[in-house]
Amino acid sequence: MIQAIPNISEGRRENVVHAVVHAIQSVSSVCLLDHSSDPCHHRSVLTLAGEASAIHDAILQLFSVAIQHIDLREHKGEHPRLGAIDVLPLVPLGDTPMESCIDLARMIGTEVADSFDIPVFLYEAAASAPHRRHLEQIRRGGFESLPLRLLEEDWKPDYGPTYAHPSAGASVIGARGPLIAFNVNLSSHDLDIARHIASRVRASGGGLPAVKAIGVRISNSGHHGVQVSINLTDYRRTSFAHVITAVTHEAETLGTPVAGIELIGLIPADAVTGNTPSTTVRSLISPNQILENRLNRC
Repeated sequence: MIQAIPNISEGRRENVVHAVVHAIQSVSSVCLLDHSSDPCHHRSVLTLAGEASAIHDAILQLFSVAIQHIDLREHKGEHPRLGAIDVLPLVPLGDTPMESCIDLARMIGTEVADSFDIPVFLYEAAASAPHRRHLEQIRRGGFESLPLRLLEEDWKPDYGPTYAHPSAGASVIGARGPLIAFNVNLSSHDLDIARHIASRVRASGGGLPAVKAIGVRISNSGHHGVQVSINLTDYRRTSFAHVITAVTHEAETLGTPVAGIELIGLIPADAVTGNTPSTTVRSLISPNQILENRLNRC
């Protein structure tokens, strides 16, 4: 069993998200575990699970539909993006070896490039070179900088043309361990505060190991203001609770309370442990957001 978490650059048009979901569900042997959309980030995250052949078929269906409806030349959102189907991580479940996900990433990458004329980069465990391992390295400059970047010798794609797809850009496909994505909303409209907190907690700024973070402005039905958007790439090195505690501490130091926490996608059961300054992590997560609970229903 393999888990796939495609991130697409569409979070506002329900009909497009519905079409993509329907494309995935057309592959009967795949289980769609979860999907969520964020209009401010202008992004949707889908989580599906199945055997390698089923994941392969579902992802090709997803590409076929998403490319028809998403045009990055008209896309503006708070989240960085390189492509219409921006990133596709593959995560081994149970006793599945990482090598199976690497092989599947290469297979899907080859077929996406050939079928849709899209440049594809491999990342994380599937990366073809050290400087391509991290998503933020590949995505630097975003869709707008992609045409010139593809001309550089170090940034030729692993598969596909050395020019960007005019509307779909490029896609990043890879294999990795479980990642926890979440947003910490702040009781503030000051973007500098969110960016400062992000710089303090992320690993690249000398903060917490396995933490990536950016500060963004948001405006939706749930919250108007700013947030720290976080990817925790290894919850065994730095716990989910530890990250929330660190962000809360930094926010309180600046006189800015935390307004709420939003989990994106699903979380492994063994990551739901520990305490924050004001609550237990378990109270922040509903049973429906736990990966194993969703898998048991498939």
